[in-house]
Amino acid sequence: MSFRSRSKKQTVKKIALFSTLAAVAGYLAGLLTAPQSGKETRKDIKKTADKGFAEAEKDLKKLNDELGKVITQAKGSGEKLGVKAQKELDSLVEKAKDTKEKAREMISAIHEGDAQDKDLDKAIKDANTALKHLSDYLKK
Repeated sequence: MSFRSRSKKQTVKKIALFSTLAAVAGYLAGLLTAPQSGKETRKDIKKTADKGFAEAEKDLKKLNDELGKVITQAKGSGEKLGVKAQKELDSLVEKAKDTKEKAREMISAIHEGDAQDKDLDKAIKDANTALKHLSDYLKK
């Protein structure tokens, strides 16, 4: 083993050791200077998360209701359309129905405590998109 490779290995070991010591020191400093106990912090985090889930549930329920109304409206207005327009509307209605069902499932997941943030965000985004597309089509 050459002198250079030994020197590099020693440098890497020193960096790793100092990084570890710095992380431990930072952790200890955080514990010692924390304004509240860990139990209180966890309680605050849970409260904030619960509030976020409640807001997401409220938004999903509202979007779910709106999707139901627009789907009903779309079914009623479809009789006046031509074949091509009817197929396009049918496609949008099916996508809206699927999105509405996924939103309902996500609401259930929130109640069961199985909801994930990324899934909630996606469900809300998808419901908003489906609602917008179907509403825009009906305005034509």
